[in-house]
Amino acid sequence: MIFTPAPLPGLYLVAPERHEDERGWFARSWCAREFAAQGLDASLAQTSLSFNRRRGTLRGMHYQRPPHAEAKLVRCVRGAIWDVALDLRPDSPTRGRWQGFELSAENGCALYLPEGFAHGFQTLLAESEVLYQISSFHVPEAAAGVRYDDPAFAIAWPLPVTSISPRDAAWPDYRLADTGIPA
Repeated sequence: MIFTPAPLPGLYLVAPERHEDERGWFARSWCAREFAAQGLDASLAQTSLSFNRRRGTLRGMHYQRPPHAEAKLVRCVRGAIWDVALDLRPDSPTRGRWQGFELSAENGCALYLPEGFAHGFQTLLAESEVLYQISSFHVPEAAAGVRYDDPAFAIAWPLPVTSISPRDAAWPDYRLADTGIPA
């Protein structure tokens, strides 16, 4: 695996090292030892899948409030997505900044998000499927989010939104007091 640090500290693009032959290729998508060697959270509590029927579907921006914060490794296993990480860490010099990456079945890359980031994505192709590896168990009462179009962040989504959940469309404007994250 090839770990490339992103401009937002703690965020990594993880590319597979493909070993190819006449059959195709083989690559590891997870190795606790390699993640730990990079100083990343190598805990794995659950794996989740998301299937998205339509191009332009938007999911996010989600996170879990402390003490249930989670690190995530997100990979698109079918289709393509525009994946966005938003830094909400209270002590981060990049708090409030976001970064987007194209993840696709073709490029095989994953995005590692440390605790304290909100996460969301928009499908670039119909019938896209996303795999999440998550460091902590989901705790419904700790679930939180920020609105995808909140002016505080001005996230540039590549397509018009064709589908979004009522919950994701209704998060209030961002205010530090709403996040559950100490200022």
